[in-house]
Amino acid sequence: MKAAFMAQRFQVDGRLVTVEATGSGNVNDTYLVTFRTIFSEERFILQRINTRVFTQPDKVMNNMRLVTAHVHAHLEAEQDDADRIWQLPRVIPAKDGKDYAVDSDGECWRAISLIASAHSYEQVQSPEHAHEIGAVLGQFHRLISDMPCDVLHDTLPGFHITPTYLEKLDAALATACGKARLNSGVAQNCLKFIEERREWCSVLEKAKERGELHLRTIHGDPKTANVMIDDMTGKGTSIIDLDTVKPGLVHYDIGDCLRSCCNPAGEETKDFASIIFDTDLCEALLKGYKTHARNFLTDADRHYLYDATRLIAFELGLRFFADYLAGDVYFKTRHEGQNLHRARAQLQLTKSIEMREKTIRELFNML
Repeated sequence: MKAAFMAQRFQVDGRLVTVEATGSGNVNDTYLVTFRTIFSEERFILQRINTRVFTQPDKVMNNMRLVTAHVHAHLEAEQDDADRIWQLPRVIPAKDGKDYAVDSDGECWRAISLIASAHSYEQVQSPEHAHEIGAVLGQFHRLISDMPCDVLHDTLPGFHITPTYLEKLDAALATACGKARLNSGVAQNCLKFIEERREWCSVLEKAKERGELHLRTIHGDPKTANVMIDDMTGKGTSIIDLDTVKPGLVHYDIGDCLRSCCNPAGEETKDFASIIFDTDLCEALLKGYKTHARNFLTDADRHYLYDATRLIAFELGLRFFADYLAGDVYFKTRHEGQNLHRARAQLQLTKSIEMREKTIRELFNML
């Protein structure tokens, strides 16, 4: 098994015991690895980086190393006064000293420390859980708020730039595969929903062009499943999956976190009527967030937070739909039509957000 061979390419003491596939990510292949010495055991995360998505894995790892080093320095300096033990994974070097290792097929692998005695959840469990998700994201944003984003590579050009996904949709629609996959009423309804919002979806980019919003260091994918909750205390302890850290608008993070957390039905539900944007969960998450990150948001930042929440749900639906039309080339799928199903779920969530605009705007006033 190639994963077992690659696990032994990193600076970890002991002998390899097990390599188990884990996680439910849509991009990278992830394994939980166990090494043992004669007196201890170490477990860590091994990932094969999807180079179709991350075309420059060396820059991804450079970003990850810079951000984790920056955050670790803050955490060490503040730990005596912290209300809990905050954590962040570290990059485990390969035996040649690099941040990654390359296999015989040219595939890139990385090793990351495991956040032990903690778990993440695919769906939010309670308002208390939502509060802790907000607290973890707020803490992360606070810790990286003094890190200049121009030291980071833009490893995903166009990521969260919604108009670029419209271009991919248009390209997919022009292909034979796209035309064939548009032959159902479900697909045509998705396209109609997207087309009705085509002009609006540049709202954040236009605000950035006008100088109202500015780039910062962001996580890039702060969904519910990427926030670790301590098994012993029930408090949030870490955010994981740092391969998307890059320069961007903080709105992408806040909107994506709310999109993920405030839909209790989850992204894969078959009951579309159950998909709602839960404003109680939104309130709990924002209360957690503001305990750590309130001070660095500007009035302009706050003004566009509703648009960001609506936009990120819409954008993900658009991405799933474009990928479905293109033949499922980006997101991993387990069955035929899964990306179309995912698109419908996110577009339904977008509609629910639109129906609750007044309430959601009022909740953002607390920040």
